[in-house]
Amino acid sequence: MLRLFQKSSPAPGPVEFLIVGLGNPGRQYEGTRHNAGFMALDAIAAKHHAEMKKIKFKGLVGECRLGGKKALLLKPSTYMNLSGQSVKEAMQFYKLPPEKVLVIFDDINLEPGRLRIRRKGSDGGHNGMKNIIYLSGSDQFPRIKLGVGQKAPSQLRPWRTGCSPALPRRSGRPSPPPWITPTAAAELIVKGDIDRAMNLYNS
Repeated sequence: MLRLFQKSSPAPGPVEFLIVGLGNPGRQYEGTRHNAGFMALDAIAAKHHAEMKKIKFKGLVGECRLGGKKALLLKPSTYMNLSGQSVKEAMQFYKLPPEKVLVIFDDINLEPGRLRIRRKGSDGGHNGMKNIIYLSGSDQFPRIKLGVGQKAPSQLRPWRTGCSPALPRRSGRPSPPPWITPTAAAELIVKGDIDRAMNLYNS
């Protein structure tokens, strides 16, 4: 029983993968749909017992063993539109190529509770992803898009109970199976099984 409460020790050696959750810092943004990336990263950190308390690379970071590899979890504190500043610093420090950087962020064009996994591609109109691609000079980042639905035109709406990206649900429908949660999808991607992750969800 004691092992359930032990902290996960990072794998030895250098960081092999960077996992970034996008959002905005500050209490006024907590629980809003544009912070879905932050919430998903919190879920990953909780599962793998990683403390997100250290300030580095213009953000909050934590380390864990994920998919058999040493991973750095990063929540940029630069605000969404400048996310690339934080991501670029971490990539340069650990000498990671874009293919080893998984970005998790909200997508208003997907209904709440849905995920969409992509191996690479354009920013899709997302300002955080746009800045990452611009500053890194590459669009080869694997990504997990979290469906949040269309926001109200004048303000962000808090995430409704039962629609957290850590445990996707669809209104009036059964919960999807656990392997398509962001946490499980991230584990598959880090392992190198992105095709399997895409096949499980992107139907």
